[in-house]
Amino acid sequence: MLIGMTFAVLAMLCSTVAAILQADAARQGGRTSAVMARPRFVGGLAMDVVTWLCMVVALQYIPIFAVQATLAGAIAMTALYARYLRGEWLRPVHRLAIGASILGLAMVAGSAGVERKEPLTDHGQTVAVLVAALVVFMVVTLLVRNHARPWPSSVLAGLGLGGGAVCIRALHVSDGVSVPGLVAEPLLYVLAGMAATGLYNYARALQLGDIATVTALYMVVQVVVPGMVGITLLDDTVRAGFAWMLLLGLALVVYGTSILARRRPEKRVPPRVA
Repeated sequence: MLIGMTFAVLAMLCSTVAAILQADAARQGGRTSAVMARPRFVGGLAMDVVTWLCMVVALQYIPIFAVQATLAGAIAMTALYARYLRGEWLRPVHRLAIGASILGLAMVAGSAGVERKEPLTDHGQTVAVLVAALVVFMVVTLLVRNHARPWPSSVLAGLGLGGGAVCIRALHVSDGVSVPGLVAEPLLYVLAGMAATGLYNYARALQLGDIATVTALYMVVQVVVPGMVGITLLDDTVRAGFAWMLLLGLALVVYGTSILARRRPEKRVPPRVA
């Protein structure tokens, strides 16, 4: 348990650095493909790789929604960065929404059980569900590419990167998978597609919105959806008697994201000197 939480926290710190680097690249404008080719964005991708490696280790010890909820600590880190280093102003209601999201995610993480149950689907069914989900994400990405608000791309980023976490969890790396076995594993390619789709949408969202709101939205989706998939399809569990904590945490998350989804980026205007 301690090993899993340690690597989950390391993943959160690396994810925060990646988000900051990628947001700086997106600030320069241009096409999304151009943003993704900039050195800072590539540096962010390198940190994303480290994040995913830490997640691979963490997911062998604790449930997927505990890892994802810890990862969502990046919401607070990026909000502080946006406020004090980039001058992005957060209204009190938006601070409350971010706080509610963080508290809700902490409650979701606290409800995670350590025991495992038999998964409800076999490996083939899991692969089929994830392939279908990837196709849907790609189609919707094309449909919203001209949308002027950041929330659709933020949500798709969370679904894509969260879907990648589900792929990692379903791979069961600790079972002694060989390199030839991994090459022949379809989930490895679904994982690559999920990651590419998620990162593209994240870059797109950062062009349209501020880092605090975009990160909050995509992180919350990245926690909640994979967490529910882990409980429903895989072998993750909720602690006995803590279902209320899971439901209350999800309610706080829904409240926070519903507020943040309507937010437009603002910058504080310094007072004039007479």
